[in-house]
Amino acid sequence: MLLLAIDTSAAATVALLRDDVVVGRFGSSDTRSHAEVLAPAVQRILDDAGVAGTELDAVVAGVGPGPFTGLRAGLVTARTLGFVWDVPLHGVMSLDALALDAAAGGVLPAGRRFLVGTDARRGEVYWAEYGMPTDGGSLPELLDGPHVGAAADLPEGLPLVGRAAGLYPDDVDGVPAFASSDPDAAALGRVARLRLLAGQDLRDTSPLYLRESDARVPGPRKRATA
Repeated sequence: MLLLAIDTSAAATVALLRDDVVVGRFGSSDTRSHAEVLAPAVQRILDDAGVAGTELDAVVAGVGPGPFTGLRAGLVTARTLGFVWDVPLHGVMSLDALALDAAAGGVLPAGRRFLVGTDARRGEVYWAEYGMPTDGGSLPELLDGPHVGAAADLPEGLPLVGRAAGLYPDDVDGVPAFASSDPDAAALGRVARLRLLAGQDLRDTSPLYLRESDARVPGPRKRATA
């Protein structure tokens, strides 16, 4: 299975996966240039791997939660590529990628409930609750979320995976190995592959903004008074 995964919920990341092997990847933490860097990065990764876009089995897009502008850049890019290449397009919640990394990292016991949290700015985090698999599987189960809120208001007594753990260490019980982690396109692609192999439905590419955009339509101009 040949998948191209794109996620811009935090950093801009791209990964090309052949089955479970990452054959090309790109990452940039410059959140101001998502739209400019994604298309050249995709082209470079495909060229280096000797793969044409039409050979892909699917394009996978991280649907957030994330900030409006950055998330939109990734989704528009993924939708455009899927349309141009005429290949299936799937959405995966970006927090699922971090949950899979935590499960693969072997730091949480089977059946353990845990949280995944990323930076939502304004002193808040995007978060969701998961359960570690108990049957030997590798995909954690989504139990609650996603939500956005203050770190101090997260459910108590559950370890937190993701960058939010490093940002708010006094408010959460962070997992040190993942305290600075953001969603990654390679893990996103692995989530999609596991679900496709299991015959599970994937999301569409509707974005999970969770908050209204800061942008506002300007109101009518006020008339000048003499």
